[in-house]
Amino acid sequence: MSVRFTHETLPQRVVFASYDAADRVAEEVSMLGASRAMVIAGEAEAALAEPVVAGLPVIVRHTEVVMHVPTDVADRARKVAEEQKVDVLVSVGGGSTTGLAKAVALTTGLPIVAVPTTYAGSEATSVWGLTEGSRKTTGTDPRVLPRVVVYDATLMLSLPVEMSVASGLNALAHCVDSMWAPRTDPIDQAIALEGIHALAEGLPQVVTDPHDVEGREHTLYGAYLAAVAFASAGSGLHHKICHVLGGMYNLPHAQTHAVVLPHVLALNAPSVPDLEQRMAAAFDARSALDGLRRLREQVNAPHALRDYGLREEDIPAAVAAVLAAVPADNPTPVTATRLEQLLHAAWEGGPPR
Repeated sequence: MSVRFTHETLPQRVVFASYDAADRVAEEVSMLGASRAMVIAGEAEAALAEPVVAGLPVIVRHTEVVMHVPTDVADRARKVAEEQKVDVLVSVGGGSTTGLAKAVALTTGLPIVAVPTTYAGSEATSVWGLTEGSRKTTGTDPRVLPRVVVYDATLMLSLPVEMSVASGLNALAHCVDSMWAPRTDPIDQAIALEGIHALAEGLPQVVTDPHDVEGREHTLYGAYLAAVAFASAGSGLHHKICHVLGGMYNLPHAQTHAVVLPHVLALNAPSVPDLEQRMAAAFDARSALDGLRRLREQVNAPHALRDYGLREEDIPAAVAAVLAAVPADNPTPVTATRLEQLLHAAWEGGPPR
């Protein structure tokens, strides 16, 4: 069998250091030679961020963080960075916080030191996203890839179980989508499979004992692998659906991914039986869908988009918008009828078809 592919590994320094975020962040900022840090952390993360950035040369703290990064919010943050002559961005928070730092880096080229407090994974990708009106635009640019990521699982201990589950399943969606995304290759798939295994092991531990650092570490490790695979493989059908729904209807990011995932898996898995069996093995289950179903039951996963603000009458417009973005090489052909059935099942919380 001939093995032919091209794989690109993104240049990034990654530090796993439970209990040690403050010292490691200070070391990394010093190594960058920075002396005027802009700390980006929303009001909800302020108490968590304060000890992490206590040893930094902070010139400004920016707290305006909004889900899906509206363009006007990004513009204000960019203006602050320019006025304060910032030379490094330090983001402490989840995907929205990292996303705002990326938006600033996109136009300024400033380096980012990212300190995640959820399992979103944005910190390990060169993907940026901005929302204007009801449309979310995404792209890739090497300028937005954080120069350094510092992972400290103890920063996840205060993340509520419900949000931990949604965020962890969002990471799992990165793994699953990476198995058949437009640029996937054997390396991406191997990383994604290890990510599935780690997340399937870690998430139930988080639910059983939210204060157990080991469970948080397993989940964080899986989320990082998921993001690395996704960064290389690109956005598959799952992410196209969720980006449309998030941008058009302002649905919460992690919960939307958690709900949509089993429906996309059910659609695509029969068309790629070899990949499906490898995912099943990673879940330690008879089938990938059985493994995902079992995990979702263990962690009491979100199950219906109507619980998060999507209305049934919104579905036809979403179908039209998603159809325009479907990857050409999705394993199962995507028709308007199939997509409407998928979204309706996700809306009502029915079983994946």
